Amino acid sequence: MDKLVFELLLFIISFIVVFVLYQIFIVRRAKRVKKPKEPVEVTYLVRKYKLDLEKINYISLLNVISLVSSLDIALVVVLILLFKSFILEMIAGFVGTFVIILVSYHIVYLVYKKKGMIKDEHKGNRK
Repeated sequence: MDKLVFELLLFIISFIVVFVLYQIFIVRRAKRVKKPKEPVEVTYLVRKYKLDLEKINYISLLNVISLVSSLDIALVVVLILLFKSFILEMIAGFVGTFVIILVSYHIVYLVYKKKGMIKDEHKGNRK
């Protein structure tokens, strides 16, 4: 039972620390700066899934990204704890990071697609 409590506590602490850092360095900076530098997560969503930034509240998108990224990192921390071997921890961390990020941002895409926030690729090509 103690190990479960430790892992849960570590998950919560990891989530909170990463979330606060994202809020400070990404979201608050975007609110202060007139033309903020676009985070790599936004670039990924725009290029891969054709997210339409003109339809989206940018600060709201950054809040979603900070929530999702914090959850991803906390999950990877817990995933690494499942292994005793350093090599297995490294492999699990590396593979787990990519898989968790790809899945979580695909879910973000599906949510925004359902809300109609994706660029219409066939716009203008209607007969």
